[in-house]
Amino acid sequence: MKKQNFLLGKGERLTKDVVVNRGGGPKQDVYSFSEAKKRLAPQLADAVSDFAKLPPEACPGDRVVASVTLNPEYIAKSYYPLGLFRAVGLEAVGSKQRKITPEKRSKDRVPETAVTTEFFVMGTRSAFESWSKQLPEWSEKKSGAKEIKVIEEIHAPSASEKLKTAGNSHEKIVFEVVLHADQQFGETFVLPSFRNYLANFGVASDLSKKFYAGGLCFLEVEAPSDLAQEIAAFTPVRVVREMPTLRMLRPTFRSNDTHVNIALPSEEAVAPTLKVAVFDGGFDPSHPLSAWVKLHDTDGIGQPHQALITHGTAVSSALLFGHINPGLALQRPYANIDLYRVLDNAPGQNPHELFEVLGRIDKVLRENDYEFANLSLGPRLPIDDDEVHAWTAVLDDRFANNNILATIAVGNDGESDSATGLNRIQVPADCVNALAIGACDTPETDWHRATYSSVGPGRSPGIIKPDLVDFGGTLQRPFLVVGSHLVPTIEATQGTSFSAPSVLRKAIGVRAYFGKELSPLAIRALLVHCSEQGSDPIEQIGWGRAAKSLDDIVLCDDDAIRVVYQGVISPSKYIRADIPLPNEALAGTLNITATLCYVSKVDPHHPSNYTRSGLDITFRPHSLKRKKAEQAHADTKSFFGKSKNGLTEEELRSDAWKWENCLHSSVNIRGTSLFNPCFDIHYNARLEGQNHLSSEELHYALVLSIKAEKNKDFYDQVVRKYATQLEALRPTTHIPLQLR
Repeated sequence: MKKQNFLLGKGERLTKDVVVNRGGGPKQDVYSFSEAKKRLAPQLADAVSDFAKLPPEACPGDRVVASVTLNPEYIAKSYYPLGLFRAVGLEAVGSKQRKITPEKRSKDRVPETAVTTEFFVMGTRSAFESWSKQLPEWSEKKSGAKEIKVIEEIHAPSASEKLKTAGNSHEKIVFEVVLHADQQFGETFVLPSFRNYLANFGVASDLSKKFYAGGLCFLEVEAPSDLAQEIAAFTPVRVVREMPTLRMLRPTFRSNDTHVNIALPSEEAVAPTLKVAVFDGGFDPSHPLSAWVKLHDTDGIGQPHQALITHGTAVSSALLFGHINPGLALQRPYANIDLYRVLDNAPGQNPHELFEVLGRIDKVLRENDYEFANLSLGPRLPIDDDEVHAWTAVLDDRFANNNILATIAVGNDGESDSATGLNRIQVPADCVNALAIGACDTPETDWHRATYSSVGPGRSPGIIKPDLVDFGGTLQRPFLVVGSHLVPTIEATQGTSFSAPSVLRKAIGVRAYFGKELSPLAIRALLVHCSEQGSDPIEQIGWGRAAKSLDDIVLCDDDAIRVVYQGVISPSKYIRADIPLPNEALAGTLNITATLCYVSKVDPHHPSNYTRSGLDITFRPHSLKRKKAEQAHADTKSFFGKSKNGLTEEELRSDAWKWENCLHSSVNIRGTSLFNPCFDIHYNARLEGQNHLSSEELHYALVLSIKAEKNKDFYDQVVRKYATQLEALRPTTHIPLQLR
């Protein structure tokens, strides 16, 4: 039997706690204290004047919301002006990213357009008025006063700034209204006030269709289209938009009416106890795939629709078998599927369906313990850099809390207008705690993004979207599935609806054969780590095409190793992850590739500070090399955080990459330049964009590969040296060779 070098586990045994002192010199202010007062006083006075013009019913409890924009040089969380807000009786209730050209830069540099943070702060009109009157007399000794130096602009947002839709008729439509309100504040104060406010315009609503996520309330409101401006004038409103529709779950083509019969496997799933959820349009329980697929009708669901059943069957086939090669026998499925029917009409026919469907999905995830899930549906809505949608906010929170590895189709609008962003990935593919999957045009070597596959970038954090692509079919080379006929036949289709479950199938395969040795988080890291880079831009294909077979994930060449580290790290702590190398001298140049993934809780009301956790990872290649003799630790070499990871120069300068919860990169380095190399990993925490001393440990997965082409027994050398620490991860059942 051919020798098999399985990937190595227990890399966390090569980690230890370390102490690393960090610090920088004092920052040169952009504005002096007197300059800041002179600039902001008239802006604040104008905002107070605008607030005074609002009707009382639009200001619940006399509260209003102002916009406070930071100078772009102060967007790091250490400059959050919390002391200032507290001193004047205001509370930051949200933020978003904004591009501005500041009046001034430090060190007499020429101002240039840059990304910064715009905070939304809530307080009474009297609090703003008091601040405006007192500001000209402030001294730097006053509590919080110095923090005005970080502010570039203050203003009162107008109703038109909150509108994402244009109302122009008396016809009723369904709006999605987003309020600055968490659940307690919303239920006890904001929603009753908003209900009374709407009644002034003849809008009667119990406001019962809603979702809370972080500091936001996502609300469904049915009202005449031309009332959008009045709805947005209610001061706790953050955004008003027409409720989007769901994507149409239909194949974009059918090849013909001729179907080729196919024989299904006779065995049960490899791991029948694995829990896998698929949310889709339905499934016929009498279909032959019911040997592995169990249909669940969600609460309140109506009658099934044949087009949706066809879609659900095709998605199930993709998850069970991947793209079918007619010349090969179907392989035994890795796991069974619980398919939840969450749609009951053709998408787009029910204006209330978006919140109804999300509610059904959320209930299933709340009440069940799933490890894997697939969504090949969602709103037909390209992501917005400024706002997080309800689907993304709710699902990201659920995936983080339940440790679910989910794949989400990015949508099929890649050929829509790029100038207006209509070709970007669709909600909820911007979830940072899930894998967003696009489609490529062939399963063979010379592959490219399928033209219909929606493109990135995602929002920062979460800039690399799609995460991966996989074959999704084209008109010339369709994706083949088991059709919905009761006699098993092959049917042709295409779409990211099928590439997404195809990737999840590979993840489930790893879990099925290796059991709980690998967590869903570690499997996610492995999928990214083992992806195949393509020639298309990163915003089109993410990290690349998913590995073609399980062999490409779990097996190593003789001249290479792949090690999985699974561990936890405490807040504000450093751990040192040693990179395993043999004792023998290493010839030639080595390629080191590393992937770091973690699950993060999120703040949807702060899109530019969306993830609460960040891991800062530093590469130290040679333990004896120090630029200065007094250094406590070895010199560092760039590894992560490069522009090739999709971030702009502005985002790199602000260290935004430290808040990305999936990092992946490679370096080439001579073997003679390595001596006791390591990665130092530091856990940063923030809450609502500010420094936060979290008490929660963070789970992470690090996958490390080293390719040493001139060291032909490299794998065996490492295994011998670390025999008491690293373990080859042996499958719990026999793996056929070349598992596709």
